[in-house]
Order: sequence, then C-alpha cells, then structure tokens
Amino acid sequence: MGISRRLSRRGKCFHRAVALWLAIGTIGFPALASEGSTSVRLPDSSRFPESVTSDANGTLFVSSIANGGVLKVAANGAVTSQFLKPGDHGTRSTFGLLADPKRGVIWVASNDATALGLKGPTDTEGAWIKAFDIATGSMKTSVRLPGAKALANDMALDGDGSLYVTNTFAPQVLRLKPGATEFEVFVDNPALAKGLDGIAIGGDGNLYVNTFMGGELFRVAMNQGVAGEVTQLETTRPLKFPDGLRSFKEGFLMVEGSGALSRVTVSGNTARIEPIRQFAGPTGVTVAGDRIWVSEGQLGLMSKPAEAGRDGPTFHLRSVDLE
Repeated sequence: MGISRRLSRRGKCFHRAVALWLAIGTIGFPALASEGSTSVRLPDSSRFPESVTSDANGTLFVSSIANGGVLKVAANGAVTSQFLKPGDHGTRSTFGLLADPKRGVIWVASNDATALGLKGPTDTEGAWIKAFDIATGSMKTSVRLPGAKALANDMALDGDGSLYVTNTFAPQVLRLKPGATEFEVFVDNPALAKGLDGIAIGGDGNLYVNTFMGGELFRVAMNQGVAGEVTQLETTRPLKFPDGLRSFKEGFLMVEGSGALSRVTVSGNTARIEPIRQFAGPTGVTVAGDRIWVSEGQLGLMSKPAEAGRDGPTFHLRSVDLE
C-alpha cells in the first residue's frame, strides 16, 4: 500500500474517531460547565473551535476547524473580533494556536482537512504553520509541513524559541528553529502513530505528547536540543480522546474530548490524572490571569446531520478559577 493511500486512510480513521465522540464521549456531560465558571458564547462564524491560547494581557484567541480564521476575545470576555479572517493569507481550517510573547506573534496551524470531511474557506493544499503579529495581525512567517500528507495539530515552544509541531497524519514531531524556513523532523517513531495531538514541554525540559485515537501519553527525552528515548507513560486512569495539553506549574493541564479537564503530574514513568471539571467536548486549554479557559469544540457533532426545525449547536469558551 502506497504512503499516500495509507495517510488518506489515517485521515479517515481520525474522522471516524471524532465521530465516535457523539456516541460515547459527549453524551452524559453537561452542555454548560458547573456552577462557578464563566463563559463566552462564540459567534456562528467560529464553529467547532479547535484551540485556544492567550497573550500576556489575558486576551484570548480561538481557532475554528470548520470556518477557519482566528477569533479575538477581550480579557473580560465581552468583546469579540476577528484577529484573522477566514481564508486570509491562504489559511484554511485552523487547528492549534500558540501565543509567543518573545516574538509578539500568534502561531496558527492551518490545514487542508478534506480528509476529515472539512472543506474550509480556501483551496490551499497542505498543512501550514503561520505566525501573525499580535498587535497588527500582519503575517510574519509561513512554512509548509513536509510530506505529501500532513496535518499540523498543536504546538509548543522551547526556551530557545524553537517551535515543535505534532503531525497527526504521521508519527512525527516537527521542529522549526528560529529563523529557519523549513521544518526538520525532530521525532519519527511508530509508537506515536495513533493520532498525535497535544504537545507541551515540561519543567524537566522534556517534550510530552498525547495521541487522540490511542489515548496515550508519551515523554520524549530532550538533551541539548536532541531527541532521545520515547517513553509511554502509565496513566492513573484511562484517557479518552486526549487533546489540548499545556504546561502548568509543576505539571500540565489537559483536556479530553470525552469531557474532562484534568491536572497531570508526572513522576517517573507514571502520570497522575486529577480531574478538575467536565465540559462539552473540550479541545483546547489555556491559562489567562487567574482563570483556566477551555474551548468546547464538540467535534463529534460535525458528523451529525442537522435535524429539521432545530437550531445547530452553539459553541463556547468556558473558564474555571485557578486552584
């Protein structure tokens, strides 16, 4: 079987896994987070948010896997505007977002996601990482992921400013060094084949990734910028569609498509998963000020046809207080 066909099948499998959420993931969880949270209703032009990030001022930025573009939400949640209009600068379906305070940019993952049943606002082919100036919105960087088939999912930055990107359609983590015009393959390991998704760098300097379809969490050892051993961590409970992963204090915050926002603490080869709150199909997580914000992507609903006479789903950012 040729690589193109294998990758196409991988995309279809990923889409089926997303669809499975509707049956076993989001049912039984509240459409609203529990009492004590605050929320922002996203406009209908920003359906199925895939990621959320925040800058030093607490401004939130939200992607849209269905419509594309990046929505900007004021720190108080009262004002929304388009930071990146759908289709601008050749963008298509927008996935991972990451604020880069040192460079003053927002990194955006843009994909041709037709393999997942998503057309997007343009016909741009391939998977791209683009950087946009936070103050002006002007594009500063645009680099395509290598390979005929790729899907740029989420991102992390190390202390030197190198950007690491998960490729969901291959068992790869790619790296873009400061000033580089091409990605390099940082990790290529068959153990990571079950839909790479969330990524973060831990306080120990190592790289951590999860797999959406496999429900797995891995540590990639890093030594002076060189990838080392890939270790699957034992989790204290099974993970169900793990997605957004962000460094937080001595560990991480992680959301799962099945509903959970959890705190993750790694000790040796074990990851303790401690639940914080349940949400409706969460996809991304960020910390802004004294709150944890979660994007409710509800991606499982993408495969559910609209019922006659009923409104489509609504989408929100929801937040809880920091502990």
